[in-house]
Amino acid sequence: MFVLGLFIGALGCVLAIKANLGVAPWDTFHIGLQKTFGLTIGIWSQIVGLAVIFSSYLIAKIKPTFGMFLNMVCFGSFLDFILWLDVVPELTSLWSQLAMFLLGLVVMNIGIGMYLSPRLGAGPRDSFMLAMNERLGWSIQKVRLIIEVTVLIAGAALGGPVSIGTVLIALLTGPMIQRTIPFWQSVMKKQYGLLEPIERRAS
Repeated sequence: MFVLGLFIGALGCVLAIKANLGVAPWDTFHIGLQKTFGLTIGIWSQIVGLAVIFSSYLIAKIKPTFGMFLNMVCFGSFLDFILWLDVVPELTSLWSQLAMFLLGLVVMNIGIGMYLSPRLGAGPRDSFMLAMNERLGWSIQKVRLIIEVTVLIAGAALGGPVSIGTVLIALLTGPMIQRTIPFWQSVMKKQYGLLEPIERRAS
């Protein structure tokens, strides 16, 4: 479930990239690094992920987990593999681009829900967010906003894409994840007898 979720999340990310309507702030940063320094988007995702993992440890002593490294390695590898296959076309019509972007957003959040459901560990960037929250004492929402605005500005300065899609991702990702995680936890509970769905634990 964890690895399949990462693959599906990477596919959604590629759909959003190919739609050319903007991507998530971290992806803007990775694409900007790729355009400026070469290498691939997936490799930069892994390099940045590794730097973030160690930053989290230095800032708040959040110890790296197997899940963090698996997340970092698999997602970047899947991203490059799907881009290398070149199975997702680049569209020119605005409506077709919008349709592909929205499809990518849905697929991405399905994948996020899948890989978070087994609770094998948060990704490097989520761990960094928690580290900053612990060190600064700010709310998660405030820390996330500051981090994502910072990497968005840095990515845009490096030539990464910023457009309406970036805003849509920021607005819609949270509400969509709140629905996909409980769904996949329910599936795992029903099929494998694993985990307790979020809504039951909260009641």
